[in-house]
Amino acid sequence: MHFPVRPLTALLFIALTHGAVSAAEAQVAVAANFAEPIKAIAAVLQKTTGHTLKISTGASGAFYTQIRNGAPFDVFLSADNERPELLEKDGLAQPGTRFTYATGKLVLWSVDAKRVDAKGEVLKSSKLGKVAYANPKTAPYGAAAVQVMARLGLTPSLTPKLVQGESIGQTYSFVKTGNADVGFVALPQVLEGGRLKEGSVWMIPQTHYEPIRQDAVILKKGAANEAAQALVKLLQSHNTKDLIRSYGYEL
Repeated sequence: MHFPVRPLTALLFIALTHGAVSAAEAQVAVAANFAEPIKAIAAVLQKTTGHTLKISTGASGAFYTQIRNGAPFDVFLSADNERPELLEKDGLAQPGTRFTYATGKLVLWSVDAKRVDAKGEVLKSSKLGKVAYANPKTAPYGAAAVQVMARLGLTPSLTPKLVQGESIGQTYSFVKTGNADVGFVALPQVLEGGRLKEGSVWMIPQTHYEPIRQDAVILKKGAANEAAQALVKLLQSHNTKDLIRSYGYEL
């Protein structure tokens, strides 16, 4: 399995500003599935503008609740489009700043190189152990996993085997540490350099679940934050879109 990778150095030539007077820092809430790409993007941002990011990763639903309760984030990169839209309606986000930065892909993964077959038939096996998935109430990838199980008619048989992570990051950890036999995770979590890092994977057909449209939005606190503005501009640049694709996302 291979995905085209755009060298990170190509992004370092993007001129987003004509020289920032002073560097700023933005606090960014980022969906757990996007933990690796945001690190690369933050490095580019700092080298091209001097601005830095203070990144927190976790479940989108949890971040939504925190933001509504006054958490001091400047930008929110959600794993869905629903919560950023709600924040706009709540008056907690800057109008006109919401956009889709990535479309996610759900996969079934195991650390065992021979465990998961190309059609996901392992889910029907009587020898299947624990199946990890993220909390569907707070994690969009968890909601997508529930849709897949229902579409396959496997909800009744899989329910006793399910173990739930609070975020897609914790779900990945359950599988990685052997606390789950297989797990529904985000494709970028199992890739490195455009290739499968380890184990075996089923690329779940996207017809099995609703599109995972991941939206970003500048929050009210970040309205005048130069780092927040620069991050949003960088996310929408051509080279950054290529970088995001290299992690297994669609745009």
